Amino acid sequence: MSFVAVIPARYASTRFPGKPLIDLFGKPMIVRVAERAALSAAKQVVVATDDLRIAEACHAAGVGVAMTRSDHATGTDRLSEVVTALGLDDDVIVVNVQGDEPEIPASAINAVAAMLDADRGAAMATLCHPIHDISDVVNPNVVKCIVAETGNALYFSRAPVPFSRDAWAGGVTVMPAGLPVYRHIGLYAYRASFLRSFPALTVPAIERHEALEQLRALAHGYRIRVAVVDDPLPPGIDTPEDYARLLARGNQH
Repeated sequence: MSFVAVIPARYASTRFPGKPLIDLFGKPMIVRVAERAALSAAKQVVVATDDLRIAEACHAAGVGVAMTRSDHATGTDRLSEVVTALGLDDDVIVVNVQGDEPEIPASAINAVAAMLDADRGAAMATLCHPIHDISDVVNPNVVKCIVAETGNALYFSRAPVPFSRDAWAGGVTVMPAGLPVYRHIGLYAYRASFLRSFPALTVPAIERHEALEQLRALAHGYRIRVAVVDDPLPPGIDTPEDYARLLARGNQH
């Protein structure tokens, strides 16, 4: 198995401007993420950014960089540009590692790449884990994934799905026994051929309303493989509060 790990990184962030360059125990966070990705089986690790400050920090640490446009609508569009810039063959697997997950396990990166490598007919692969807390079920910021018996994704939603008609007739307040509710883990593997075609796909209404770009692939008939893992990945850094919590835990690297 051979794959390329790409880490999209933007300086602008509504909740946490400049997030990729925050200091994590002596190194910028984007460098910490790249170091984690380098522990995987990836043959190449590249940070995709439109910001020279991020690029300079990566160059100083010996991390590969691909400069991209600043007007991409989604992270997948940004990866499409990187695939073209790197001249990757159509069958190359590209793993999108989020730039705000400095504790991501290399084993998870390898697992999502291996899953796509093993299913030649799938365009993408990703992960999910069981939800046990009803507050996560009703939280629209927790994306739910419905998985077919075949291991393919049926749908992704911010809504409480699948919906338990009887248990939730009076409101979504309890976790029904046996209901397969899974939280999507935002770690993706793609085929380079799919990434090249993605920007030309029309944006379906379900993507616009759910604000979930993976729905574009499903709406256009592409298959997404999903592995259900037992536990969530270590938390990423979305906000200054997340940053403070990680620093309080001490150096994990």
